[in-house]
Amino acid sequence: MRKGLTALVILATLAGAIFGLSCHVWLHDPGTLAGLNQGLTLVTAIFLRAIKMLVAPLVLATLVSGIGRMGDSGEVGRIGLMALGWFVTASLVALAIGLVLVETIAPGAGLHLMAGQGASSGIAAAPMTVTSFLTNLVPTSIFDAMAQNQVLQIVVFSVVAGLALTRLGKKGAALVELSTQLADLVLKMAMLVMWLAPLAVFAAVSTAFIQSGVEVIAKYAAYVGGFYIALALLWAVLMAAGAAVLGVSRQIALMKAIREPALIALATTSSEAAYPVLLFKLEQIGVPARIASFVLPLGYSFNLIGSMCYCTFAALFIAQAFDIALSPGDIARLLFLVFVASKGIANVPRASMVVVVSLLPYFHLPEAGALLILGVDHFLDMGRTCTNTVATAIAAATVAKWDSKEIIA
Repeated sequence: MRKGLTALVILATLAGAIFGLSCHVWLHDPGTLAGLNQGLTLVTAIFLRAIKMLVAPLVLATLVSGIGRMGDSGEVGRIGLMALGWFVTASLVALAIGLVLVETIAPGAGLHLMAGQGASSGIAAAPMTVTSFLTNLVPTSIFDAMAQNQVLQIVVFSVVAGLALTRLGKKGAALVELSTQLADLVLKMAMLVMWLAPLAVFAAVSTAFIQSGVEVIAKYAAYVGGFYIALALLWAVLMAAGAAVLGVSRQIALMKAIREPALIALATTSSEAAYPVLLFKLEQIGVPARIASFVLPLGYSFNLIGSMCYCTFAALFIAQAFDIALSPGDIARLLFLVFVASKGIANVPRASMVVVVSLLPYFHLPEAGALLILGVDHFLDMGRTCTNTVATAIAAATVAKWDSKEIIA
C-alpha cells in the first residue's frame, strides 16, 4: 500500500472534524441535519460492511494455512501459550490502571444523581455468565460463525482444522497451499477496499461531531479526560513492555508501520476495519505469517485491553455518580466479570457499552447510568479501539520475537 494512504486518513480525520463542527454550529434545520447524517452514516456503513465480508474468510484462511505450515502441534501450543500469557498479563494491567485512575480522579463524585423511574439505555445486553461464554466458544456451524463474524468461533474451528492438516502430512499439502492462496486473494481484496478508508473516516468523524459537537465533551471533561489519562498510562506500559522485548529501535519501527491501521481503528471505532491492513503491515516488517495470522485473531478476542480499561472506568464512574459505594469484594467481582466478559466481545462500535450495561444489575447500579455516558461514548470508543489494535500488534510482534528471535527489519 502506498504511504500516501496514511496521509489521506489523517487529512480525512481533520477535515471530518472541521466539517462536522461547522455543521453542528451553523446548520439548525432538523431535516437537513437528519439527511446529512443519513448520507454520511451510509458511507461508513458501506465501508465497514465491505471490510466485514472479508474478515471471516481472511481469519479462516490465514489461520488454517499458518498452523498447517507449522507442521507441529507442539509449536502451535507453544505460540498459543506465549500469546495467552501476554494477553492475561496485559489484561490485569489494564484492569488495574482503570481502577486506580477512576478511584483517584473520581469523575462521578459530587454529581449525586438519582435513578430515574423507567429510564433505559436502549442497549440490549444478554445476561453474562461464564457458562455462556464457554459454550459460545464452539461454533455449531462454521458457516453460521462466518456469517455472524464470530471471530472467536472461527479461531476455534481454524485451529482444529490447522492441527488436523499437520497430521495429514503430504496429503494435506494441497489444502495448505489452497488456504495460502485464498488468504493472498482476500488480502488483495482488502487492500482494494482500504482505498475507501479516507471517505469512511471523513464520514464517521463528521457524523460524531455533527451529533455531539464539543459541548458534550466539555460537559464530561473529567470523565473523558480521566479515561484518556488512563489510556495514556496504558500506552506507556505497552511501549515499555514492547521496547523491553523488541528493543527501542524495533518498537519505534513497529509503531511507524502500524500507524495506518491504528488511525483507521481510531476514526471508525471498529477493530475489524483495521484487521486486514494490520495483518499486512505486520508481515511486511518481518513478523512471520504463521505467527501474525495466529496471534492477531486470538488477540482480537482475548487482548481487548482498551475495552477492559473502559468497562472498569465506566462502571465505577456510574457508581460514583449515583453515590453507590462498592465494597472491596464488589470491586474484585467487578474486575473478574470485566475480565471474563471482554473475551470474545464483538469488535464493533459500542460493543463495550453492551458489557457495561450487562454489568449494572450485578451491583444494583441503575441502567439509567448508561445514559450518562452514552453521549460521549463515541469519543471514548475511538481511544479504546485504537488501543486494542495497537496492543494486539505489539503482542504479535513480541511473540514473534520470543519464538524466532529475528523480526522487524
